[in-house]
Amino acid sequence: MNFKYQADGFSLQNTLECGQCFRWKRLSDGSFCGVTGNRSLRVEQQENIVIFYDTTEEEFQQVWRNYFDFDTDYHAIYQQICTDPVVAEASAYTGEIHILRQQPWEALCSFIISQNNNIPRITGIIDRLCRQFGEPLKDGNYAFPTPQRLAPLQVDDLAELRAGFRAKYILDAARKITDGTVDVQKLYHADIDDARKELQQICGVGPKVADCVLLFGFYRLEAFPVDVWIKRAMTYFYQNGFPRELMPYGGIAQQVIFHYIRCCEEALPDGFRK
Repeated sequence: MNFKYQADGFSLQNTLECGQCFRWKRLSDGSFCGVTGNRSLRVEQQENIVIFYDTTEEEFQQVWRNYFDFDTDYHAIYQQICTDPVVAEASAYTGEIHILRQQPWEALCSFIISQNNNIPRITGIIDRLCRQFGEPLKDGNYAFPTPQRLAPLQVDDLAELRAGFRAKYILDAARKITDGTVDVQKLYHADIDDARKELQQICGVGPKVADCVLLFGFYRLEAFPVDVWIKRAMTYFYQNGFPRELMPYGGIAQQVIFHYIRCCEEALPDGFRK
């Protein structure tokens, strides 16, 4: 049984390929397959209809409606952030990118792995991590391993992941989440600066990774991760800083700008792309 959902303005492809999550793969037919928690999915968009394959309406309502954040009024948010001409131009290219409601631990571990890395290598490390330590699912996919599963391990146990220096950071994160050193519940509601400090107790978590984790794992839409691409955008478009009045939805604007300048060669002059 397939379930069809009308999502006007939504871009499935750009939502899944904008760098916020690393567990989705595009198939040769244009559909995507991926995993969240212990649920896997094949999904496709045809114009404004999103097709959830082998999915009942009940499963869509219980899992995927929230995961794809379909209950948030993105039309209203984009109207607000598109008062900025740069965001307006970028969103005309990207369509409406949604912030996925990822599991916090998976987002934390994923963005620790993302440091000084590219998307194919990040995806490969995460895939090996799940295959080696995650619970197998019925369709041959694997769930993301829990912090409790990883916390007792040693760096040598992660050698097959080929994660390099990141292996010790993964284990430190797993231990500090498991023993309560990092208060996960605090991260949802604490002042954003306090939430960043809480996460930066983990070895290898700096300001950029902390903001990624807060945005993509804890749905803190005011988090504004700054990587090399966003630094280029800030230098070229926002010499006086990103407009403060848009910061309640800064994370959404950041994703739109990030995906636009990374994928559209005309978005930045050549001198700003290096």
